Amino acid sequence: MKAKPSIFIIYTGGTIGMVKDEASGTLKPFDFEHLYAQIPELKKFNYNFQSFSFEHPIDSSEMKPEIWIQLVKVIEKNYSDFDGFVILHGSDTMAFTASAISFLIEDLNKPIIFTGSQLPIGVIRTDGKENFITAVEIAAAKYKGLPVVPEVGIYFEYKLLRGNRTHKFNAEHFKAFSSVNYPLLAEAGVDILYNKTAIHKPIKDKWPKFHKKLEPNVGVLKLFPGISRCFVENILNTENLKAIILETYGSGNALSDEWFIKALDKALNNNLIVLNVSQCRGGWVNQGKYTSSIKLAEIGVISGHDITTEAALAKLMYLLGNYKSLKTVKELLHRSIRGEMTVRL
Repeated sequence: MKAKPSIFIIYTGGTIGMVKDEASGTLKPFDFEHLYAQIPELKKFNYNFQSFSFEHPIDSSEMKPEIWIQLVKVIEKNYSDFDGFVILHGSDTMAFTASAISFLIEDLNKPIIFTGSQLPIGVIRTDGKENFITAVEIAAAKYKGLPVVPEVGIYFEYKLLRGNRTHKFNAEHFKAFSSVNYPLLAEAGVDILYNKTAIHKPIKDKWPKFHKKLEPNVGVLKLFPGISRCFVENILNTENLKAIILETYGSGNALSDEWFIKALDKALNNNLIVLNVSQCRGGWVNQGKYTSSIKLAEIGVISGHDITTEAALAKLMYLLGNYKSLKTVKELLHRSIRGEMTVRL
């Protein structure tokens, strides 16, 4: 007899886990011990469910690297007992968390599907039920005994996206997330259609490594017209700063003022890592395509190719937290290690 799929649900916080308190009329987190009462449709799956809730629900804007480590610990503790994981999370920082988990769990071979909602699950027009139900189905999906989606994904509004390729682009519509530089992993309609060529293929029978170290001293410097020398130098000279994501224009372009290049060069010589990531959501960094980016390549700024800022931040925190050699960190920044970018030579 075929065993029931077993799914572990983790509630971190966020809009999806809210219901209306009939007495006060306010929204409050619902008790996951009464999961079926809120979403009776789950019974039709005939799955084994177990849930874990953070003691105090975490607002998406309060997400921190320490919580990412807690998530990894919860997943590691339950990894061998479940076929897949569904993580309910606030949408604002979901792409950051999904990216972080993708790096912290090496050789992942089971689905970890993030989802949430724009409206609370206790509201009649909520998008949360469909997101939750389909995320569960994807987490449990198998083909010839193997998981169909053995990677970290984000499911929202009928689309499954690779977690570390995703960003939130809309705060108003149910279609909140996009993955411009990488195709959909699946799309849900009458059936769930999986894009098998885009889904990660894990090494069979390899047990994952659960990393629990992150380096928080990473920053983002977004360029804008009129950016001042004082502002740039203050950012680059931040105490204990280990790496900076330089959000440039277009295909990796930046101002070519002498003071700017010298400030970056000095920071690089002081062992600060500078990763060039485009402000554009679509396309990729091509240092040297235009004159304004040639100097960046010459002084040692690393191209982020088509990586998102969310994934770049998580990748830097992961690499700097787990590799002592700066040379190794730089080498791995040039490579796609979790499917987070496409390297074009």
